[in-house]
Amino acid sequence: MAIKGSTATKTAKSLFLTFTVLLSLSFFIFFFFFTSPVTEPTNSLPQTSFLSSQNSIKVYVANLPRSLNYGLLQQYWDSDHPDSRIPSDPDHQISTAHFSKPTKYPPYPENPLIKQYSAEYWIMGDLETPQGMRTASFAKRAFDVNEADVVFVPFFATLSAEMELGSGSGAFKKKAGNGDYLRQKKVLDFVRNTDAWKRSGGRDHVFVLTDPVAMWHFREEIAPAVLLVVDFGGWYRLDTKSSGGTSSDTIRHTQVSLLKDVIVPYTHLLPRLQLSENQKRHTLLYFKGAKHRHRGGLVREKLWDLLVNEPGVIMEEGFPNATGREQSIKGMRSSEFCLHPAGDTPTSCRLFDAIESLCIPVIVSDNVELPFEGMVDYSTFSVFVAVSDALRPNWLVSHLRSISEKLKNEFRQTMAKVQPVFVYDNGHPDGIGPIPPDGAVNHIWRKVHQKLPAIKEAIVREKRKPANTSIPLRCHCT
Repeated sequence: MAIKGSTATKTAKSLFLTFTVLLSLSFFIFFFFFTSPVTEPTNSLPQTSFLSSQNSIKVYVANLPRSLNYGLLQQYWDSDHPDSRIPSDPDHQISTAHFSKPTKYPPYPENPLIKQYSAEYWIMGDLETPQGMRTASFAKRAFDVNEADVVFVPFFATLSAEMELGSGSGAFKKKAGNGDYLRQKKVLDFVRNTDAWKRSGGRDHVFVLTDPVAMWHFREEIAPAVLLVVDFGGWYRLDTKSSGGTSSDTIRHTQVSLLKDVIVPYTHLLPRLQLSENQKRHTLLYFKGAKHRHRGGLVREKLWDLLVNEPGVIMEEGFPNATGREQSIKGMRSSEFCLHPAGDTPTSCRLFDAIESLCIPVIVSDNVELPFEGMVDYSTFSVFVAVSDALRPNWLVSHLRSISEKLKNEFRQTMAKVQPVFVYDNGHPDGIGPIPPDGAVNHIWRKVHQKLPAIKEAIVREKRKPANTSIPLRCHCT
């Protein structure tokens, strides 16, 4: 009996302990769920907010007169004067090619000398597209300048310059009788009188200057702004009449910088070749273009003389007219490598034609700057060669022949992936409509977005500067 009583006592104690634990747990659950405030996951709201702020840039479009953008384009089409620089101008061959009545958004010229610089048209077209159609655009249009990150200056500076150059008047570098100069002056007079320009000194204004000679007469005045340029070659150049770098026309290196400016791609002139369409290539190296160039482009002539008689190499003197275009399509699509020596400036649209043709670029230009670096790794699909090596007899051809089929195929596969990055065209003939989310326009605005901290810092530093003092000019070229 004693054993039975002891067992009963132990059982009772065990049940009591279990009951006590369950009761305590019940109280804990009650207080946790019914007295604690209900909250969202700790990182959901901040994460969403961060992503939304990082996935757009707010752009205000300066209210320039239409005569400086689409009106200027209409003026181009209304002209019956063909471009004096090319044998056959596709835009002014016959009068029936002109528009019979004004169009709100005329197409950009097909003249290859102008079309290669059409970034200004596609960037403007995206900003002009109705808001509901711009869901894929990185740039969000702001209609209050005080809410904007940057101010876009909608001047078709390249078209303006090319219209003057194509007229054959010889007045481009003069002021008298130069329509381009008058338009440049009108732009500067307008923006410098706005509160936005006075507040920032123009540092948060964006100019599209894809033509190396765009805004030629007012480069010093717009130097603080964000410049969208194809390279810095036209800015480092000394005027041809200067001597020993002492001319007042010298362009200072402090006017362009990778800290504030954005390198943008030329518009490719050749159609895209899909990787599935690629066929066996029988030529080793291909180049088509002008043999004789100036300044840094002098290396082209030396390369030409070294390579012109090499087996497997095609060096063609050519011009970007209709015949030249077809020759370039055939040449680039049937060649393993495409040569890209510097021209008058370190780059040319030939590079982007090669990428669209899946022809591996061979870049011979020691001072080249390339679009979207940091987003695109050119070394994964291009061959970079120092000028000193390229000019060694037999070196370049031997080097290219040593590259394995496996690596060449990898280069082309990577090129096929990056082809869309360099495309401006949105498929709409007037440029108005949704843009490709992975295209050139969005990549340009993403690069401008990266500059915002430096822009804001420059504005603040300028504001605190005492009157009658100046910040020393420093070279921020890299």
